[in-house]
Amino acid sequence: MVGMTATTAFGEEKPPEKPKTLLEEIVLFAYVENSYVFNLNGTGRGDVNELRLYDLDGGYTFNMAEFSVKKDPSDRYPFGFGVVVTAGRDAQKNHALGIFRDKDDMSPFRNTAFFDLQEAYGSYKIPLGSGLTVKAGKFVTLLGYEVIESPNNLNFSRSFLFAFAIPLTHVGALASYSFGDWLSVTGGPMVGWDVAEDNNSCFCTFMGQVTSTPMKDLTASFNVITGPEQASNNTHNRTVLDFVVNYTAIKNVTLGANLDFGFEDKEATLDAAGTRKDTDATWWGIAGYGAYDWTEQLRTAVRLEYFSDPESVRTAARPPGNRTSLWETTATAQYKIWKGLVGRLEYRHDEANEKVFKLRDHGTTPTAKNQDTFTVALYYSFF
Repeated sequence: MVGMTATTAFGEEKPPEKPKTLLEEIVLFAYVENSYVFNLNGTGRGDVNELRLYDLDGGYTFNMAEFSVKKDPSDRYPFGFGVVVTAGRDAQKNHALGIFRDKDDMSPFRNTAFFDLQEAYGSYKIPLGSGLTVKAGKFVTLLGYEVIESPNNLNFSRSFLFAFAIPLTHVGALASYSFGDWLSVTGGPMVGWDVAEDNNSCFCTFMGQVTSTPMKDLTASFNVITGPEQASNNTHNRTVLDFVVNYTAIKNVTLGANLDFGFEDKEATLDAAGTRKDTDATWWGIAGYGAYDWTEQLRTAVRLEYFSDPESVRTAARPPGNRTSLWETTATAQYKIWKGLVGRLEYRHDEANEKVFKLRDHGTTPTAKNQDTFTVALYYSFF
């Protein structure tokens, strides 16, 4: 009897999963984040933390309120869409040219609106092979290890690579195709880097990605973007090669790496300076990530990074043509306080080859080669 029961139990087939309804395929995401940044050197020029992105301002910042509604195309419902709206200081820095930002607004975009239409796109799955998915509209870049949404990053502050090496958003079209579970390819034309209106009558920037999952817990991506980005010019190309690896096979451990190489033909600020014959620009950087989940509530994470800007065209930390080299170490402790409420404590040390940071007194001249900050951040995720 025991043997018969066991055979019957093991011989039973799993009932097929009930297909999701249209509403079940729609994914909602929302969060609110605030932070307070202490600059241990004393905030720099204009009361800011030099060469930072979302933690640029010293003191309190209402960083972000985001609401996202997305649906990926499926076999049953082949259409998809995505809309992401944001508000706060972070949103102000994400504007694409032509959407809440015009040509007179320059980084860090303090005169622009405190809200943004981060993404707005439609997609469709064409029944070709395993399914060819096409997407058109405004969406975030394929490049980089880190993302705009703070809860989806290991650290609170963003890396130099995120801030200076790559774009944030694009307007364009992408086509994606998966070759089984281990390889996918994506590519398509873009208007350009962080622009919604075509500023060079070209629409000839290309962005692509090849992602491989050779084993369950290892993912590697090669991303590229290339095309003219200078206003009223469609021959001087800007290119970035971006490599991203993520490994999670070790229990409670997350390991990641990001490597970027960028170059631009006849870079505009070097051309305008008129101080050198060769006005081509290059930049590159590497970042390593490690995190450990001590409990379901507590995680600690470390980031080590180096960024080289030989002509200072990406950071603008020094006059064009002068080298800027940056490296940083970031340590972050994250604790899940209650449901979607998460607190973060972060220490970050920045170092440079020259004086690009401000020490103690406010002024206009950088006087330090290093910068140290301590951040307390709190966010709440609603879904």
